[in-house]
Amino acid sequence: MTDMTDQGGPAASVVRVLIADDHPVVRDGLVGMLGAEPGIEVVAVASGGREAVTLARHAVPDVVLMDLRMPDGSGVDAIRTLRSGPGPQPRILVLTTYDTDRDVRGAMDAGADGFLLKDTRRADLVRAVRDLAEGRPVLAPVALAALTHRSAEVPLSAREVDVLRLVAEGRTNRAIAGRLGIGEATVKTHLMHVYDKLGVTDRASAVRAAWERGLV
Repeated sequence: MTDMTDQGGPAASVVRVLIADDHPVVRDGLVGMLGAEPGIEVVAVASGGREAVTLARHAVPDVVLMDLRMPDGSGVDAIRTLRSGPGPQPRILVLTTYDTDRDVRGAMDAGADGFLLKDTRRADLVRAVRDLAEGRPVLAPVALAALTHRSAEVPLSAREVDVLRLVAEGRTNRAIAGRLGIGEATVKTHLMHVYDKLGVTDRASAVRAAWERGLV
């Protein structure tokens, strides 16, 4: 595929997106949808996993939309390669039709930051891209349900788990405070404790670490 990178470089506020999907109609639809949004630029398009890795290293996107099953290298393999490689690490959003526990866990274990299905509404997908670029996790209900069923020793308090689960749903600190009936400052305190216990520094990393440990 042709690299669509703007050699002049977009403004810092622009979210640079790479799309990887083996279906031309899906690729074209995503390019048209996201390219029409202010503040989002599609910098590269790939038809397979290996091509996605190559283009990501050249185009340096902020967010990668990754299908899971493609003939030229699977999405899971591509995610794993991107996570183990040098250079900047993009946020990776899986966008697929496959929603089994195995698909969800395979993608998240490989290092994906979010998981959505292709029947996601346009507005929700656009918001997901922006959320991931800003470090907020994105997870479809079916994916959250699949990951919740894991068992593991829980190093977090019950309230910290409550807060983290709401973070995983993409809720803001204010929304979490309202849902749990606590102050926003208390939410921030719980999150700082979560970061410390999980050895991370931001919301998306905390959710990913919690997924890996079966905490949410």
